[in-house]
Amino acid sequence: MTNLSCGIVGLPNVGKSTLFNALTKKQVAAENYPFCTIDPSVGIVNLKDERLNKLSEQSNSKKIIPATVSFVDIAGLVKGASQGEGLGNQFLTHIRETDAIVQVVRCFEDPNVIHVSGCVNPLDDIEVITLELILADLQMVENACGKMERLAKGKKELLPTLNFLKKSIEHLNQSLPMRSLSLTAEEEEISTHYNFLTKKKVLYICNVGENDVPAMNNPLVQMVREYAEKEGSKVVPVCARIEEEISQLDESDAKEFLESLGLTESGLDRVIKEAFSILDLITYITSGEIETRAWTIHKGTPAAQAAGKIHSDIEKGFIRAEVVSFDDMMQYNGRVGAKEAGKARAEGREYVVKDGDVILFFHN
Repeated sequence: MTNLSCGIVGLPNVGKSTLFNALTKKQVAAENYPFCTIDPSVGIVNLKDERLNKLSEQSNSKKIIPATVSFVDIAGLVKGASQGEGLGNQFLTHIRETDAIVQVVRCFEDPNVIHVSGCVNPLDDIEVITLELILADLQMVENACGKMERLAKGKKELLPTLNFLKKSIEHLNQSLPMRSLSLTAEEEEISTHYNFLTKKKVLYICNVGENDVPAMNNPLVQMVREYAEKEGSKVVPVCARIEEEISQLDESDAKEFLESLGLTESGLDRVIKEAFSILDLITYITSGEIETRAWTIHKGTPAAQAAGKIHSDIEKGFIRAEVVSFDDMMQYNGRVGAKEAGKARAEGREYVVKDGDVILFFHN
């Protein structure tokens, strides 16, 4: 759970590796030709969170440990990947291992950068990749269905699984991703046993040209927004080239450069925040002299389970959680002041932790 990962996918030459370089300040080759990236590079990126700096000042912490997301740069997919075209099956395996898909689509015209299909149309790009993932899912589910049909003969309890697989095949055969199939609670549970590529959440990154900054909007971006809205996905427009330049600068120069472009935050910070949000993640914070640290959990996690993120012994021996909201920590100048003002709450095992809760766990 601490190592959440987003797979960055896209057709060759859409700016994927440039974006990855900027995200992780990790240099992977970003030459102007397909299949430049073969093995996936992994970069671990911090979630920018001003709350940690403020709490750290209050606690005189020796260090700050932010929440992180892993980004995996997956080689450029091409038409026919599900049949092994390009470096097909290898890519699909890499995507299967990630929690969400970040798809980079090209939303700029540039005669000097070859487009793999000869013209720039982001919806075609999205379709090519979605179709490859659908075909890969179809292959997986047809194999599973064949086995299940044999097993279900005389085993009534396997019929719901068989019916779910047949329903999935019918849906995928209409070239529709699994995330658009409505499932009952029982089917939803069955689906967790199958690692569908098209059930993963998707974040679309529109890579725009430098002349689209700061508005980050153009007719191509609009097309992607309308498409994403229909399937309930999010869109973040960025200019990968500018992001790569920003990533080479130190913090104060980067801030100045952003301001000169009329931007308040980098596109990459927006990408990281959205990646967190599409995965339904929040962070709670612990703060003391040793460190101020953000802990990543899913929305809806109860206190005892959240304590287990720190150490399984704290979850086992959980007595109570002393919770102060971040705002109260600021207003009353720390835990002691918050306690005196009656703003520190004692919560039990089942308390649902909220984003920005500053927690002290008591345990045996």
